[in-house]
Amino acid sequence: MRRFLFAVLMVILPGLAQANDYSPVRDKDQFLSLVKDKDLRIGLYNLTLKVTPDGKINGTALGWAISGTWRWEDGYFCRDMDWSGYAIPFNCQLVETRDGRDLRFTVDKGAGSSASFRLR
Repeated sequence: MRRFLFAVLMVILPGLAQANDYSPVRDKDQFLSLVKDKDLRIGLYNLTLKVTPDGKINGTALGWAISGTWRWEDGYFCRDMDWSGYAIPFNCQLVETRDGRDLRFTVDKGAGSSASFRLR
């Protein structure tokens, strides 16, 4: 069941980020200032992530725990995660912001699918 839900998420999430009024996040300090003391949320999937300055990712999606690590590398957010026993492979992502209220992550250094998160 979890694999099915994960597959659905990976198909639907890219469609959530279609607006083009985003600007790139250029460096780690800018990224950290955006996520400081905030949750990254996608309400439709009950997905909440916390990205901390010490390189950790924690949260939940559809009721299951998410954990992982991240680092800033050559202008990209690089992460690996685990969704309740399901490994989400390492990937470096382009990060963009809209009005400091939303973040969009695009996999494969900006060449792949995107997901937008509300900062709360």
